[in-house]
Amino acid sequence: MKHMRKFGILVTSTALTLGIATSIGHAQSPYEVQNEKVAIEVQNNEVEISKNVLIQKLKSVFPKQFDFLANSDFQLGNAHHYPDDDRIRYDLSFHKTVKGKDVYGSVTFVGDELEIENFYFEPIDTSEALFPAKVSKEDARKIATDFLKNFPDGKNYEIDETNVGYHYHSNQLITEPIRYEFSFVKKHNDIPISNQRVYVTVLGNGEITQLYRDSQTSSKATYANSNLVKSEQTILDKVKKNLSVSLKYQINYNYITGEESVALVYHPSINYNGLNAITGEWQTTNGFTKDAPKVAKIEKLTSKPLSPKYNGITIQEAKKIAQNLLKIDSDKVELKIDSVHEYENNSGQPFLSIQYSYNWEYGGYGSTIEMNKKTGEIVSYHDMRGDVLRELGENTNKDPLSKKEALNKAIEHVKNMIPSYIHDYAKPIDEPYLEKGRGIYNFAFPRVVNGIIVEGNQISVSVGPDGSLYSLYVNHLDRDNWPSTKNIITSENAKNQFINALSLNLQYMKLDPEATHYELIYSPVYNESQFSYLDAITGKWSSILGESDQPVVTHPSAEEELNFLIQNKILEVKDSNSFNADTSITNGEALKIIVKSLSHFYVYDTVELEKSVQTFDNIGPKHKLYTVVEQAVRMGILDSEDSFNPDSNLTKEQLAVWYIRTLGLELAAKNYDIYKSNLLDLGDTKSEYIGYITLSYSLKLISAENNQFKPKSEVTYADIATSIFTLARSIHHNKRYY
Repeated sequence: MKHMRKFGILVTSTALTLGIATSIGHAQSPYEVQNEKVAIEVQNNEVEISKNVLIQKLKSVFPKQFDFLANSDFQLGNAHHYPDDDRIRYDLSFHKTVKGKDVYGSVTFVGDELEIENFYFEPIDTSEALFPAKVSKEDARKIATDFLKNFPDGKNYEIDETNVGYHYHSNQLITEPIRYEFSFVKKHNDIPISNQRVYVTVLGNGEITQLYRDSQTSSKATYANSNLVKSEQTILDKVKKNLSVSLKYQINYNYITGEESVALVYHPSINYNGLNAITGEWQTTNGFTKDAPKVAKIEKLTSKPLSPKYNGITIQEAKKIAQNLLKIDSDKVELKIDSVHEYENNSGQPFLSIQYSYNWEYGGYGSTIEMNKKTGEIVSYHDMRGDVLRELGENTNKDPLSKKEALNKAIEHVKNMIPSYIHDYAKPIDEPYLEKGRGIYNFAFPRVVNGIIVEGNQISVSVGPDGSLYSLYVNHLDRDNWPSTKNIITSENAKNQFINALSLNLQYMKLDPEATHYELIYSPVYNESQFSYLDAITGKWSSILGESDQPVVTHPSAEEELNFLIQNKILEVKDSNSFNADTSITNGEALKIIVKSLSHFYVYDTVELEKSVQTFDNIGPKHKLYTVVEQAVRMGILDSEDSFNPDSNLTKEQLAVWYIRTLGLELAAKNYDIYKSNLLDLGDTKSEYIGYITLSYSLKLISAENNQFKPKSEVTYADIATSIFTLARSIHHNKRYY
């Protein structure tokens, strides 16, 4: 990633909106590539808008919500605009401590009408947004919809239920407020415009806390005539007539566990993004064509392995390699190798991460390159020298090469940079994407295993207008056993399933980021989701997001709590019919619920952190609860002096210990002789448990009947499902987050 520091300008991140689905051949989702947007500051004497005007505008959009803030609590940032958008933007932020709690937020206004483009607000009190939230999702949807209607063009937006975002963490913390996220798409002639969206977040207490608008609309924008659109059936028939399928290996990544897996799948063979809804022409990466795009044949880069560049390198040698690659032809710029970090990839192979920077009198850029330590080959690289020279006012623009010339250069770079990899890869089968403004071609060299393309494993290469290597990235999964092609469904069966699952989305799309005209495009969707794929072994549709419908359970007193835990992947239930919430829960299962309720839980992060640590002799790195247990130790729920039997049933006295430790009250609990309690059965427990039990009961974390705590009784799934939310509210109130 590129790091920047500049004076006199503001920088936003590069927007490369290829999306998750672009690695799936059958999804064919259209994409845009937007050049880096450099925000240019406006001199103060050119700005006519005062801070007070912006404050009044904010308060008019959110009546009474910010009355507790004085004008002096707001800070006004520097006004700015973008090279391709002359509208001036104004940043307003606020931060204030109210009753010992920090309140902060920010808002960006754009244009003469001061429309809100970005808004973020963290309110003082979010307790009513905790489960069970004050407002339901249906209520929140109405709040968001009504709010959007207040904007000048708000009535032209419609909620998009298919665009709900994607969260990589596995669980919604129950100590955090519930947030409902909604996506709205703008329509023209009742047809969605793909890049004109508004995202609204409604807190569970009914407050709007976030808003983001894609402000790419130009007053010069033109739209294709919707009266000329061909019928959906006509386009469907055309797609079905040209549809064929092919086998591919697909790399699926689990963001929760960090594991990569391989699926054998069927993909449509034809390479296109959609069809022009008026002409019926096929939309490819670089424009339209009348004829259906042909399926390229697989042609390996080399038939046999080539020798690596080096047979192992030292850190000093790696620095020299980096310096030779990164040297820049300018006396004004200093190249500095800042650090070299050695690490292992998921397969245990050693790699080097080299951090470097270009520095000049008033600024600098920084980034990293990744290098295979065994071969000395660079597997991740981005050339920033052009950016640096442009920043210094030197003209680096050149006419682009032809596609053939650029491809030859890309192959040359691949063979020179990473020779030991290329026997596993083939020449590009997809059209390269040309960034017209910069003359950069982007190629993808697919990996081939057993004669089958591997989706999700490729060498990405970008070539500049002078033929130089602009970027290189090797995505390579080390794996010996690949799914067998035996006993898979036939290609004819798969083709029929694709035909039956095919539907079309009609939308306005801007095919060139710098253009102002929107074309009408029919985009194919299979199985009602752009993330779906057809498993060649099972013959069933699956999702690359790993989505599946969570079971719903019933219970007389804990149904709502149980289902919330299930839907948020905290409680794992495979079959709702066989699940009995009134059965006793084991120590291991209960601890997992507590840990996942209170902390974002990534198995691979915890393994990496704890791989040299083992608290309990019986819970080693290979144990299924190892990461849970070590996380619990780190959170203070378990103590290294304890013993832990994951298979024993959890008792109320043990749960009291865990809850009190979670609240950080163990020191108070240990002084058990200071407590007086109306519980009648404290004699049934050891004296060391009395303080924990008394505190947990007085804080209403764990209940008792008729003054009987029953410390030795076993805890059920329903018990922990209800009590964990009481604990969560106490944690939230005291801001003791994990």
